[in-house]
Amino acid sequence: MMKRFTLLFALMLLLSPLQAADRLQMARTTQNFPEAMLQLQEVIKQHGYTVSRVQRVDIGLTTFGYQTDKYRVVFYGKPEQIRRMTDEYPQLIPYLPLKIAIFAEAEDTLLVASSPMQLLETDQPELNRVLKEWAADLLSIMKSMRGE
Repeated sequence: MMKRFTLLFALMLLLSPLQAADRLQMARTTQNFPEAMLQLQEVIKQHGYTVSRVQRVDIGLTTFGYQTDKYRVVFYGKPEQIRRMTDEYPQLIPYLPLKIAIFAEAEDTLLVASSPMQLLETDQPELNRVLKEWAADLLSIMKSMRGE
């Protein structure tokens, strides 16, 4: 149990600084890791995004005693939209492309991502519109992964 919480904490640190648990989106699927990984990439594409890369995280985690290769971060976005948003809102650069951590836990696979809603700014209506769109898509991606 403690190992699970340590892993979750490490993944949260990788994703971005989180200030509240309600800004975290999570999904659990009974699919094994390879199946869930393939489905996640397909669901991301179905939502109109491009998977830009998949990064192994397990290499760094082995120093903490984890002995598995089933930890990844999937980076995704809409390339033109990301270029435009980082040009207009350079404060977004550390948060883009969007990302979802995926890892195996026993027979299940978990997905964790920070919500784009944490980046809302009161005086930026265009930015907020796009962030709300990304947050809604993330929620939909997580629901799809849960089989809802």
